[in-house]
Amino acid sequence: MQMRAIAARAGMTDAGVAHHFGNRDNLLRELLRYGGRRLRAAVQEMLETWLKDGANLVELVEVLAALYRQGYSELAVALHAAGWRDRGSGLLDPLVEALHALRPAGASVEDTRLAVAALHQAIALEPLYGSAFRRSAGFTQAEANRPDAQLRWWARQLLLTLGLDTPATYALSE
Repeated sequence: MQMRAIAARAGMTDAGVAHHFGNRDNLLRELLRYGGRRLRAAVQEMLETWLKDGANLVELVEVLAALYRQGYSELAVALHAAGWRDRGSGLLDPLVEALHALRPAGASVEDTRLAVAALHQAIALEPLYGSAFRRSAGFTQAEANRPDAQLRWWARQLLLTLGLDTPATYALSE
């Protein structure tokens, strides 16, 4: 990631970006903070209504996917490529807690975290690599360009992995 490229994408000069952020590390730090705040706020907003609306897992997966289609996938990959790593901020802790509360008594919170991490990774990379990866598995171009079936599959896997086996409450059809 170069300041010049980021400035061009933002419609600014690289001098303007340098004036506001000082250097590349400060710019990356602020991008990470901004992305983290937006993701955290979106997750909180989603959770506030999600449980009240019947905890539909397809809806959960689609909300997360929509968020990443807004450019967060590119940001996450670019920050990772630039050497930045999340040092355990617990960005998705509220989501883990909400899902874990729906699980049977005695269920492992570590399993809940692993399931959310796998879902998060897949959804974060979907806008960048999804159709190409689906084509590599033999889907046609038209099928590969439709992520909805895969998003429903992720919701179903989450349901099965977490032992949420009440289909009336956790609807998988839309």
